Amino acid sequence: MELLLIRHGLPVRREGTEGPADPELSEAGVAQARHLALYLADEHIDAIYTSPLQRAVQTAQPVAASRHLDVAVIDEVAEWDRNSNEYVPIEELKAANDPRWHAMMRGEWDADETPDEFRARVVHALDALVDAHPGQKVAVTCHGGVINAYLGHVLGLPVSQGFFYPNYTSIHRIAASRGGHRSIVTVNETAHLRGTGLPIGVIQ
Repeated sequence: MELLLIRHGLPVRREGTEGPADPELSEAGVAQARHLALYLADEHIDAIYTSPLQRAVQTAQPVAASRHLDVAVIDEVAEWDRNSNEYVPIEELKAANDPRWHAMMRGEWDADETPDEFRARVVHALDALVDAHPGQKVAVTCHGGVINAYLGHVLGLPVSQGFFYPNYTSIHRIAASRGGHRSIVTVNETAHLRGTGLPIGVIQ
């Protein structure tokens, strides 16, 4: 089967909230999701899953609507910092030389679970989809940390916060079998954003 891991579009900035920030998509993020859906329009997709966080759900919706598919929520592919009371797009942190940017670059971890626990839940959830959809193509809208965790697992890399930066609405394709074979087909596929003027990520 083919597993498509898709990072969400650009969310709004949200700080100092009571409880988890869980921001929705910004106007640019909505446009990114629309371009994503158009880009995937010619591909047959059998099922669409999403993280429960708003930015991932809203990214999945245009892809699902064009196919009249339901979007199924998987709690286990929520981001590692899902309970944080702030969300600031990483580009803004970098541009402001914010201390939080430097903390991220140092790989500091501030979450309710350890990096090993996070990777374990992500791998368990995505491997379950592989087992449930033999011979099919499945899309999962999720987060940069989730994509890093699963691709790091496939590549046999040590557990860490991340080893690369997935761009907004980027597609990461994995060929997978129920026998345990995994092969990364593409990483950071963002052709749908080229020439749109929309933000892509830290490196435009």
